[in-house]
Amino acid sequence: MRPDGGISPSFVAQQRIRQLEQKLRAKEERIVVLETENALLHLKLAECRGLIGRDTNEVAQLNFVHDKQQNLCRSTSSVIIQVYGAIQRLKRDLKNLHSFALELSRDFQHQCKNSLYQVLTAVQRIQLQNEAMQTFQTKAFDLEQSLQEVNERYQQEKQKRKILHNSLVELRGNIRVHCRIRPLLPFDTASGHSVSQDRVYSAAESQDTVFADVAPLLTSLLDGYNVCIMAYGQTGSGKTYTMLGPQSEDDVTLSIEDELELGIIPRATEEVFRLISEKPSGSHWVEVSVVEVYNNEIFDLLAKDSCGRVFGVKRDVVTTKEGKSDVPLLTYETVENAVEFLQLVDKGLQLRVKHPTLVHAHSSRSHLVVTLTITMKAVSADSFAPLWTDEESSPRLSKELFCTFPQQVKDDKLIFPSRASSPAQFESTEKLKHIKTKLQLVDLAGSECVGMSGVTGVALRETSFINRSLSALSDVLGAIAEQRSHIPYRNSKLTHLLQDSIGGNAKLLVMLCVSPCQKYVAESLQSLGFGTRARQVQRGQVKKRNLPVSSKSK
Repeated sequence: MRPDGGISPSFVAQQRIRQLEQKLRAKEERIVVLETENALLHLKLAECRGLIGRDTNEVAQLNFVHDKQQNLCRSTSSVIIQVYGAIQRLKRDLKNLHSFALELSRDFQHQCKNSLYQVLTAVQRIQLQNEAMQTFQTKAFDLEQSLQEVNERYQQEKQKRKILHNSLVELRGNIRVHCRIRPLLPFDTASGHSVSQDRVYSAAESQDTVFADVAPLLTSLLDGYNVCIMAYGQTGSGKTYTMLGPQSEDDVTLSIEDELELGIIPRATEEVFRLISEKPSGSHWVEVSVVEVYNNEIFDLLAKDSCGRVFGVKRDVVTTKEGKSDVPLLTYETVENAVEFLQLVDKGLQLRVKHPTLVHAHSSRSHLVVTLTITMKAVSADSFAPLWTDEESSPRLSKELFCTFPQQVKDDKLIFPSRASSPAQFESTEKLKHIKTKLQLVDLAGSECVGMSGVTGVALRETSFINRSLSALSDVLGAIAEQRSHIPYRNSKLTHLLQDSIGGNAKLLVMLCVSPCQKYVAESLQSLGFGTRARQVQRGQVKKRNLPVSSKSK
């Protein structure tokens, strides 16, 4: 038997030899029996011969019996010869088996020696690897401790960065007004009028330069603050170019190929997604809505019919119990990158109302409001606490956020599907707390002087609604600046829609766009007056969006 419990080849050969020897003894015994019978027959034959004198019938019978015995002897001899030959073959086979068993035994011993050597070598190698593993574990432990210390320092510096960044934004003003002068266009120079000497952003300033002053607000957006950026100015002063980029008469499609010409909206979206990419994977959920305010009516530019085609659907704006503006049934589409966002904005721009005037061949006849809603999930309510509170005069560090994004409510897990409804705070559980921040990007329709624009009919009616809504916006800013008890947000659907951004908890940037032509000096002064009124609005310190209070889900 083998040490491992198997049958040894030599053992098999020995068993086979014993069986052959047993068969050989059996044959030899058979031969002895036959020889004995033969002797007995010879004795009987002798007796028969002694009785030969008896009658003939007996002799004949004896002869018959003798012949029979002779035949039996011959057949017995043949059998004996065959048995003998078989015995010889068995002996040869036994000899071969014995040689094979010896060879197998030698091979088995050789393999056992090789296996033992390999086992010993493997044991030595494992011992060396164990020693190396212990060394690596020690180094890994040291590195983990160092990484933890670096992580703690990084989190501290990150919180300090947030405090310093938002302090800088606060010092610059929660409501800021920038002014941009567009370059001269061919019809400007043809008129022979001189260029105004007003200058904030010169006509030569690039889109990149303008956006550089906008980008810090987007960092505040990801830090938990609401942000609104709007372009204001007369028709043809460069608002749409500033907000979206260049557009032709037949093609309003936004493109990210010509990066130098991109406006604030595509640049801001790219920057938002770049900032999100630096956060933990799956930590932010971004939704977009696109509406236009046309003739004092709100239209959802992402609504779809039963065939999936996008068409403008009239919506209404309401004030919630919390005093916030909301648009019920407004379509919100989830986007994962800037390309998806631009595709949705393109669909909305295809539906935006435009008519030519004497001042601008592609005049936008509606106010465009693009809203990015960013939802974040935090571990605890402290994670989104304001950097400063009313009771605290010194900044404090808030806890770091670790965010994940579910998609609907099921088995205590939230999953947010694509929906066609107004944004609302999600239910919070003991473990899931959420915050929403909003980036509103507004391309206002241009104010117009009917005499210069030359509009009539439908376009004249559009101009009337545009001017009234812009006047309502100016009135709201004036009421806020004068701290009146009643703010007339509901005088216009535009101001009602932008209520949270104008007078609520948001950082507001107004981009004034003015023409360089002397003949538009009255309109330019009116735009600057609007900016002055917006700049006079005094707000308390803008705070972060606080998380809802933790409660058990029912």
